[in-house]
Amino acid sequence: MDDNSPPVSPATLKFLARLVTLLTATMIVGLLVIIALLVTRFWAEDDGALPLPDSITLPQGSTPTAVTQGDDWFAIVTEDNRILIYDRQSGRLRQTVTIETQN
Repeated sequence: MDDNSPPVSPATLKFLARLVTLLTATMIVGLLVIIALLVTRFWAEDDGALPLPDSITLPQGSTPTAVTQGDDWFAIVTEDNRILIYDRQSGRLRQTVTIETQN
């Protein structure tokens, strides 16, 4: 440190110490709020979840790889490059979309 530098007043040091303490407290409170939000979101019951049927009959030889859903339908993507779209209420097959692969 330079011998010619002016001394720091005790009032300035107290002010800086209070600022550091306030910043630390703010960060701790913020971290606790984030943890609380994550915990409540993960453990909250999802009342908006749309029900799926108990069982689905896929065409012979189809192996599912992905599932997605809309308001009144759900779709199953199969290994043989098809998308099978089912009605949510009745569970019947609405549409089959064949995905063409490019060579």
